[in-house]
Amino acid sequence: MTASLLEQLIEALRVLPGVGQKSAQRMAYHVLERNRDGGKRLADALAAAVERIGQCSDCRDFSESEVCAICASNSRDAHLLCVVETPADRLAIEQATDYRGLYFVLHGRLSPLDGIGPRELGLDRLAGRLADGGIQEMIIATNPTVEGEATAHYLAQLARQHDVRPSRPAHGLPLGGELEYVDRGTLSHAFGSRSEVP
Repeated sequence: MTASLLEQLIEALRVLPGVGQKSAQRMAYHVLERNRDGGKRLADALAAAVERIGQCSDCRDFSESEVCAICASNSRDAHLLCVVETPADRLAIEQATDYRGLYFVLHGRLSPLDGIGPRELGLDRLAGRLADGGIQEMIIATNPTVEGEATAHYLAQLARQHDVRPSRPAHGLPLGGELEYVDRGTLSHAFGSRSEVP
């Protein structure tokens, strides 16, 4: 028996992260009961995005053109390359820092158990960029998870093979945080990577 349109809509909404059966039902009913015009706009925007957004040929970030606006910009520092796991990580750095270099987006991290190796992360393309000789420093901004740290180690070795200085953003205590509320792993890492007070 074919699922009804309502059942198909609910199941389609479950593709979103964190959306279970009940949340998908609420969303579907909301669109159908109160906001059909919004639902049409959402459907049109989603169809256009899936159809027309691809990856930048240089950095692998999402882009509607072959080369994204950041890679095409002459105002960015082409000697600095920041490697991130996801486009969301790239956006967070752009919004929260004054970093003006270029990026490379992995779309994941090394995870042999999940079948994600260097090829899946585009590391051959990254090695090509490093071999071109213009990059002096590669900032490895992978997340401080076990897989993120393993990926960072691999990337640091790759950078050194091409005479590029690898660096890593500092991890540790949050600004405005209180020690008693910081988790043990973060506190241990912060003490292990402490630096001299200027």
